[in-house]
Amino acid sequence: MNMASPSSHPGTLHLIANNVSAFEPSKPLTSDQNTNTLIWIGGLGDTYSSVAYPYVLAQSLGPSWSLVIAALGSTGASWGTSSIARDADEIAKVVSFSRTRRPNGKVVIMGHSTGCQDCMQYLTGSGADARPPVDGAVLQAPVSDREALEEALPQAFLHEANQLALKLCRERKDKEIMPNRFTSSLFGRTAVSARRWVDIASPGPDHTGADDFFSSDLEDDRLKSSFGKLSSRTPVMILFSGSEENVSDKLDKEALVKKWTAVAKDSGASIDEKNGGVVPQASHNLNGNPEGVVQDLVRRVLNFVGRLDKEDLGQAAGSRI
Repeated sequence: MNMASPSSHPGTLHLIANNVSAFEPSKPLTSDQNTNTLIWIGGLGDTYSSVAYPYVLAQSLGPSWSLVIAALGSTGASWGTSSIARDADEIAKVVSFSRTRRPNGKVVIMGHSTGCQDCMQYLTGSGADARPPVDGAVLQAPVSDREALEEALPQAFLHEANQLALKLCRERKDKEIMPNRFTSSLFGRTAVSARRWVDIASPGPDHTGADDFFSSDLEDDRLKSSFGKLSSRTPVMILFSGSEENVSDKLDKEALVKKWTAVAKDSGASIDEKNGGVVPQASHNLNGNPEGVVQDLVRRVLNFVGRLDKEDLGQAAGSRI
């Protein structure tokens, strides 16, 4: 399935808050209060129509599950002046809406690309304990923006951009927009603030950018503040694309996923290793991938939520409500 071809998808558009909505593709038997909700959260620049596989997944879910595609204030070109902290606050509104609408159902969040950073922020970032709990999380295509920028831009050019962004932040001008010459080659006409540039580029030597969860060079001590804070009550599945185009060809994807998993499990987190891992031949967003590759990802997600239904992964988050 490829979103380049026109298509129609009947469903319900939920208006949840200012600049926060969710589209729920139609399928039979999803109005019952016992229905579970899978909230899909896209990455930088994504909209309802930019990634195709959620629509395949929506129709593949069993009758006890329904998928909703979240649209946050950062959706589309607005990400450049937003933050994952704001995203997490808005995801909380979608979760609360889902729990109110279906009080007896489970709620799972599924991030794609920077949606994975959003999920990690939601689960482990500042204020996580005060957010509505979720019953599980899926990280699909979790990649490092910092390392992607390092691959895409000349070193001296990236250093110049980083130093300017850091300077603006030090001068409390963090909302100022970065010059177009630094951003246009990758982000087109999207306006990117100095703060958001620092968040995604995460300049050295400390690499403390807010979005820097998935860089391959992060030491275990750093990972303990993210993966090490995942709760045993919220099972997580990691799906890394085998043909991920936003990472170095030299990256050992299997080893990186195992590294994250080990840190999480050492702290008592519940990670679905049976269904998670590297998805062979999958590109970043699976647009245009062979049907078998898309179905492999769909099968993994179905198996994950199936395990949640059987309650053989972690402890239900609903017990904290």
